[in-house]
Amino acid sequence: MFRRITTAVVCFFAIFASPKAFGQINSGDVDGRVNTINTAVPFLRISPDARSGAMGDAGIAISPDANSVYWNLSKLPFATQNSAVSVTYTPWLKELVNDVFLANLSGYTKLSDIEAIGGSLRYFSLGNINFTDITGQTTGEYRPREFALDAGYARKLSDHWSIGLTGRFIYSNLANGQNQSGQTIRPGKAFGADISTFYTKDFEREDGLKNTWNFGVAITNIGTKISYTQSAQQKDFIPTNLGIGTAYTYEIDEFNKITGTLDINKLMVPTPDSARTYLNKSVMEGMFSSFGDASLKEEFHELMYSLGAEYWYNDMFAVRAGYYNEHATKGNRKYFTTGLGVKYDIFGLNFSYLVPSGSGIQKNPLSNTLRFTLTFDLSRSND
Repeated sequence: MFRRITTAVVCFFAIFASPKAFGQINSGDVDGRVNTINTAVPFLRISPDARSGAMGDAGIAISPDANSVYWNLSKLPFATQNSAVSVTYTPWLKELVNDVFLANLSGYTKLSDIEAIGGSLRYFSLGNINFTDITGQTTGEYRPREFALDAGYARKLSDHWSIGLTGRFIYSNLANGQNQSGQTIRPGKAFGADISTFYTKDFEREDGLKNTWNFGVAITNIGTKISYTQSAQQKDFIPTNLGIGTAYTYEIDEFNKITGTLDINKLMVPTPDSARTYLNKSVMEGMFSSFGDASLKEEFHELMYSLGAEYWYNDMFAVRAGYYNEHATKGNRKYFTTGLGVKYDIFGLNFSYLVPSGSGIQKNPLSNTLRFTLTFDLSRSND
């Protein structure tokens, strides 16, 4: 039916899977067989900022900034700036197509020393698609697009600990008005929420400098299922995710500091089975069963790891690097990242670059992906 619908589908799955992942769904991760977890609206799991993008997509526990709305909203009461805005543009999957991109606008403001609010808008465009009928005749053009609108509140519970809650509206318009097997396709809509917590503690040293340890947990995209037809018997899960992160910053001297960070993520979505009965589970049943609906070995294979490092000179110039790893049977995304950051007065510029690793490096659709982020501090530092 669609001339370029295959490209769109590839775009969706390629975000979270290598070419190896397009295999038959099995009942378990046995003998190395592929059993990738697929969800609707996977753009919700695309890292939307160049800072974390340069650190292996790790951002749950690093120092707060305007993009904390995506990673861990509860960090915002500990931000050094009273308010800030971030704008990011990511040309996505450029090895496959040249008109797919993610744009993100994010910001926050502190209401007091102990509370803050934040919000963001993520817009994902899949480019132009030419529709055709069964005879190959063109029936029109369409531009699939999706967006998510977020708003949240965070509050300190003590000098070291905070919590946050984010609400989210999700809109996915892939082929509105088109007819597929007698069903009229319509935009999918869903609602979601994030719950997060953050802990930070400074350790004063005898030389007058300090080290800082951060720890964060975020459960994101807890929400309704989504469908694209009026009479859908089965609806798809959105990418509910559990993320745990830690970061440690060491001040080398008054001008130089370095941070190491590690994030571990797991989708709280049922593991696929050959009969596709997992789609019949409710949202809460799917979340809780996701920790025990496969063998112990496969559950560990579903963990995704992000390892990153960040060096700052005089809080003006940053160098970053990282590595992301996903098991071969669960998507096989493996890549190195690197990037730079520059900050002058209230303005900041970050960019990151992705280099795939492992098997299939020449065909990986994430090759040479760049992220660009502009940041604007709208108030003076609290330091």
